[in-house]
Amino acid sequence: MTRPYDQLAPGELLRLARGRDQAAWNEIVRRYGPVVWRVAMAQRLDPADAKDVSQNTWFALAERLDRIREPERLAAWLATTARREALRVHDLRRLEARPSWWPDDLEDPDAECWPEPHVLRSTRDRLLWRAFAELPDRCRRLLGLLAHAPDLSYAQLGRALGMKAGSVGPARGRCLYELRRRLAVLGYGEETVG
Repeated sequence: MTRPYDQLAPGELLRLARGRDQAAWNEIVRRYGPVVWRVAMAQRLDPADAKDVSQNTWFALAERLDRIREPERLAAWLATTARREALRVHDLRRLEARPSWWPDDLEDPDAECWPEPHVLRSTRDRLLWRAFAELPDRCRRLLGLLAHAPDLSYAQLGRALGMKAGSVGPARGRCLYELRRRLAVLGYGEETVG
């Protein structure tokens, strides 16, 4: 006689789920769904983003069912995956928050302003932020500091980022090259980025 799914160990559930047993997969989601949801919500995401994080976490598990080495640590694996995904979404949302394209000091919008330059700038900015968000964390931190504190010396930047002062310049060059490369992949050439 077989045991009910809710009495099976994580390893048994994973083995059955690998064999496309839908009831085993449903039990995994039922058992560990609250963990994934709590981790997503703990990152201060709105419910829609938390749902995306949850869905992406389950998708990651489905892709890696055959590679879970320690089934008894499935809850920890799911929590770590959900936390990483939530942090990624949180970082993307933070990068997307920026002022609207309309200038605050413009009194009469019809007098001096046409929408085309603003639409083009908005498109450029969106692509730039998208390329920036895809950079490695070290490049985002370095280029972010350079953009927001351009007066810092390489020695100060090195201390802030835990780098040697002599490696800041070459790292800056590599990061800018990577940003340009990613913009080119998105269809935005150097002449447009300026």
